[in-house]
Amino acid sequence: MYKSKFYEYDYDDYEEGDKSADTMVADIMADSEFPELEEIVIGSWGDAWEDACQKIIDDIIENKDKFSHIKSLFIGDMNFEACEVSWIIQGDYSKLWEAMPQLESMRIKGSSGLVLGDIKHSNLKRLEIICGGLPSSVIESITKAELPSLERLVLYLGIDDYGFDGNKETIEKLLSNSDFPNLKYLGIEDSDMEDDIAELVFASKYISQIETLSLANGSLTDKGGQLIVDKIKDYPNIKKVDLHYHYMTDDIMDKLDDLADDLDIEIDVDEDNEPDEWEDEVYYYPMLTE
Repeated sequence: MYKSKFYEYDYDDYEEGDKSADTMVADIMADSEFPELEEIVIGSWGDAWEDACQKIIDDIIENKDKFSHIKSLFIGDMNFEACEVSWIIQGDYSKLWEAMPQLESMRIKGSSGLVLGDIKHSNLKRLEIICGGLPSSVIESITKAELPSLERLVLYLGIDDYGFDGNKETIEKLLSNSDFPNLKYLGIEDSDMEDDIAELVFASKYISQIETLSLANGSLTDKGGQLIVDKIKDYPNIKKVDLHYHYMTDDIMDKLDDLADDLDIEIDVDEDNEPDEWEDEVYYYPMLTE
């Protein structure tokens, strides 16, 4: 585990007029504990719904030598009380990859204004984006990324109302054209087409190399659950399947529980949900959207 510290401004800090994204990095560097840290987690910069975190990113890049001991970075770690995820204004990380060659973990929350650019990084092992809607431009950057050390990839897709403008073909292209030879953990989550994603993942090259598969937080139903029941036994490399927050019935959950016992693997089927019905239409909502 990294030695970590969390930094944030609350709304009162912002209202007083002297704290914002413009001051965050200076305050971090002024912290007496900063030289000993390996991980920095940044929450709200006070007005995340009005101003982007770009100044934070730019200041880290400008002071890259002082941040050379930081191996893990998380920008945007805030709950809905600080700012709804769909309101968080992110930034352009294009120049960060070169500025922080020592980085091993990058986590980002929020997708509004998010740009990853051309990703080339030899040491990055973990990339996670948590949002209510992931733009296809970001997915394309990840598809083309040169990340030979990447072990963990987690993407919240979300829905089109909050930024996801892709489709099944977007995810198929990601799984087919990306090249992550050391990937061990694949999470494509929080989608309203989770059954389709399950099918795509089991048809992908990564299914034979990963140890953990996460299709959590989305609209997975009995269709996707049965697919897992039918296919997971063919992949002894997989030791854990995370399906928590789903719409599967008791029958399929029981089959998955039995399968977990038979194969001696972990399958998480917690947080089962019932779909909403309105005027003869059935709605399956992912966990995180707005």
